Amino acid sequence: MMSIKTANFNMRMNPTQKKELEELFSSLGMTLPEAVNIFFSKALMVGGLPFDVRRPKYNEATIQAMEEARKIASGEIEAKSYHSAEELFKDLDQEEC
Repeated sequence: MMSIKTANFNMRMNPTQKKELEELFSSLGMTLPEAVNIFFSKALMVGGLPFDVRRPKYNEATIQAMEEARKIASGEIEAKSYHSAEELFKDLDQEEC
C-alpha cells in the first residue's frame, strides 16, 4: 500500500544549488522532492544518514599543497609557471633531491 503524502516540508537553499540539483535529478528521471523523499526513506531504513559523515584525513603533503593553493588563490604568493613540460620536470627532479 502506498502512503498518502499529506505533510509539507519547506526549506531554504541557495538558488543556484537548487537549479543544479533539479537538473541533476531530472537527468535521473525524478524531481527534487522525489529525491528528498528517497533520501528520507533511506535514512529511515538505515537509522541515520545514508552515507558516512566524517572529516577527511589528509597526509602532510596534501595539507601543505592545499595551504599553498589557498595562498596562491588569495594572492599571498605567486604560482610558479613554466614555459615547457621539460622545464617543469627538471624543476620537479631538483625538488626531490
